[in-house]
Amino acid sequence: MKTSTREHQQTWQLPFEEEPVSQSGTEFLAEGAVLLRRFAKAEEIPLLEAVSRIAEAAPFRHMSVRGGFKMSVAMTNCGHLGWVSDENGYRYDSIDPVSGQRWPAMPSLFDQLAASAAATAGFPDFHTDACLINRYLPGAQMGLHQDKNEIDMEAPIVSVSLGLPATFLFGGLRRSITPQRMRLVSGDVVVWGGPARLAYHGVAKLAAGHHPLTGESRINLTFRRAGQPNSKQPA
Repeated sequence: MKTSTREHQQTWQLPFEEEPVSQSGTEFLAEGAVLLRRFAKAEEIPLLEAVSRIAEAAPFRHMSVRGGFKMSVAMTNCGHLGWVSDENGYRYDSIDPVSGQRWPAMPSLFDQLAASAAATAGFPDFHTDACLINRYLPGAQMGLHQDKNEIDMEAPIVSVSLGLPATFLFGGLRRSITPQRMRLVSGDVVVWGGPARLAYHGVAKLAAGHHPLTGESRINLTFRRAGQPNSKQPA
């Protein structure tokens, strides 16, 4: 993803027609889980502009996992809490370990989109306090995993896709369950909670391509309520 604001503005104004798979509508994945096709389509450009501003303050980085291995996906955060991974494990922290400063504030557009998508999926009154921003380049992937570092397991996960299409893997409550495979395009939003809150999920290796909004990358916004249950955290 380019870092020049002028380059972003010039690139994001190019016309682009999505594939037929991206027609709007709601697709049922499992009890408590839905795919909202093109739900964020109208907000693509302001969302990406916000991502650029966040990345200026808290640059994308490849976090480490136990064993010292670097993740293939580059990450950053915004909001009251940020997801952090290192050799000590996974956790949420209000401080960016790279800068020593608080994570950038959650843009109001992010909060509004997450709440609207959650409500559409049947989870009213969702307030996000953490947004994990992932940047995928060709070959990057996310293995099957559960989101279980959040304090509030009653709140859903809201995941927004921007840029290059990706194959999303959505499984069950056991890793051994063969996951569904679905193609996500820019503007698609997946929401899962309730009985599906701890479903295993991941992203297959990103195929090479070019998207007029993000170039050779895919951006994923994942909204969670990571802090205290049923409370709206200050950004």
